[in-house]
This record gives sequence, C-alpha cells and structure tokens, in this order.
Amino acid sequence: MNIAEEISKLQELRNKGALSEEEFVKAKAAIINPPAAPTAPAYAPMTPERQAEQERLWAMLMHFSLLLSYAFIGLVLAIVIWQVKKKELPGIDTHGKNVANWILSELIYGAISGVLCTILIGVPMLFVLIALGIIFPIIGGIKANNGQVWKYPLTITFIK
Repeated sequence: MNIAEEISKLQELRNKGALSEEEFVKAKAAIINPPAAPTAPAYAPMTPERQAEQERLWAMLMHFSLLLSYAFIGLVLAIVIWQVKKKELPGIDTHGKNVANWILSELIYGAISGVLCTILIGVPMLFVLIALGIIFPIIGGIKANNGQVWKYPLTITFIK
C-alpha cells in the first residue's frame, strides 16, 4: 500500500468519526515522515577492559597456532596474527616478537639437530626439540591468557 492509499484510509476513518482531528494529524505525519529506526553501532566501542581482553585472546591464539607448526601453517599463522593485530592491539607486539624469535630459534636448532643426526646425537635432540615445540606454545598461550608475557627459554633474540 502506498502513502496516498494510507492517507485516504485515514481520511475515511476521520470522516466516519473513528479518528479525531488530532489523531488523524498524528497518523498522517507518521505515514509521511516515519520515525527512523534506531541504529546500533557497527561494533562495540573499545574500552580498556575490552582491549585487554582482546589482547589476551589474540596473544593466546598466536601462541597456540604454533602447535600447527609441523604442518607449516602454524608458523605463517602466528606471524600473520602478529602483523595484523599489532597496530590495533599494542600488547600483541611483545608476544609476536617472542613467538617470531622462537620460530627462528626452533628452525636453527632443527637444522643443527638434522646435521648432527649423521653422528646419531641429533636424533635425541630432535625429539627434545619436538617436545619443546609443543610444550612452550602451550605455556606461552596459558600465560598470555592470564595477561602475562612469557619469553620462551632457549630462544635466541633476533627481533627486539
């Protein structure tokens, strides 16, 4: 039904006495200029509490993404999370540097262990490295969720 039809129905109701002149004017104004629907904000405002919560969440996910590192996607995913979120959530930057340093250190330790496998000492070193590659991200993720920054032990600092 268009506006003209609605107004003529209102006039009929007024002429029959079902609507007073005041009710007719209000209803006609509502048809011609309908009230605007309230709009909700597109996102919740970033309060300090919400920002801290987001930092903890993304830092934890960054650490836990390293658990996928043996499928190689975890290495890339951790770096992508760090680079995308570090401007929006400044607390992520420290976690990202720690994770990137661990990735680089783990790659170096893995290469050294691989070379040392020729004299058999590298085999236990690889098993230890695999265990640390699982344990360290779990500890880092738990600490990040608690709002703490944890530097992985045995990490060579490349990025400060």
